[in-house]
Amino acid sequence: LTGLQAVKDELAGIISLEKVNAKRKAENLPSLQTSRHLVFAGNPGTGKTTVARLLGRIYTAAGALSRGHVIETDRSGLVSPWIGQTARLTLQKVQEARGGILFIDEAYTLYKEDSPRDTGAESIDTLLKAMEDYREDLCVIVAGYTAEMRKFIQSNPGLQSRFSKTIVFPDYSADELFVIFQQLLYEKRLTMNQNDLNAVYNMLCEAHETGKTAKGNGRYVRNLVEAAIERQALRLDQTNSDNLSELSIEDVRLAVARIVSLG
Repeated sequence: LTGLQAVKDELAGIISLEKVNAKRKAENLPSLQTSRHLVFAGNPGTGKTTVARLLGRIYTAAGALSRGHVIETDRSGLVSPWIGQTARLTLQKVQEARGGILFIDEAYTLYKEDSPRDTGAESIDTLLKAMEDYREDLCVIVAGYTAEMRKFIQSNPGLQSRFSKTIVFPDYSADELFVIFQQLLYEKRLTMNQNDLNAVYNMLCEAHETGKTAKGNGRYVRNLVEAAIERQALRLDQTNSDNLSELSIEDVRLAVARIVSLG
C-alpha cells in the first residue's frame, strides 16, 4: 500500500502482540489480554476498508482469528426500520462475522443525539454485548470521519472501554496520489510519456492544494483513471487507432473536467 506509514507502524505493534499471545498459548501461558477491536478514523479513500480486509488475513495468519473474512456493513445493515427488529438484525451481522472482522462504515450514524427514540442505540447495545460474548474470535472495526468517530466513541462508556485504540488514516499527499496513479496505470497495462506524466503530477498537486482530493483521496485517483480510460476508448473509436496501451494527457484533462462537473 502506498503511504500510510503511521497506520502500518500502529498495526505492526498490534500484530506483534497477537503473535506473542499465540506463542504464550502454545506454552500454556495466560494471554496478554487486550481488546483487538479498533476505530479507523479518516476521510474517504484513505485506505480504511482495504486495510481492514488485509488485517483479517493477517490476524488469521497470527492465530488471532479462525477465518479472517471481513463482513462490511453500515447503519442500514444493522438498524431495522421496524420496531423490535434491530437487535435481531445486528446480531445476524455479528454471527456472519464470527471468526473474522465486522467492519462498520460510518459507524457514527448509529448514534443520533437528537433522536432518543432512534433504534440505533439498540444496535449499539446489542453490538457491545456480542463483542464481549465472542471476544475470543471476533474483531469489530468501526470507521468514519475523525471528528464524528471521536464523538461517537465518547457517547457511550461501553464503546470507550471496548474501542480503546484509534488509528488515524491521514489524507494522501500529492506525491502519494501520483504513485497511486502510476500503480493503476501499471495494473491496467497503460503507459504515458514522461512529459504527460509530469503534467499529471502538476494537476494532482493543484487538486491537492485546492482541497479537491480530500473528498476522495485514493478514490479520487481511481475515478480519474477510470474516466480517462473512457475518454481514451472514445478517442480510439473515433480515430480508428490501434494504440490501446497509451493514455494521453488530453484523456486525463477531459477526465478531470468530467469529475469536476459531477462534483
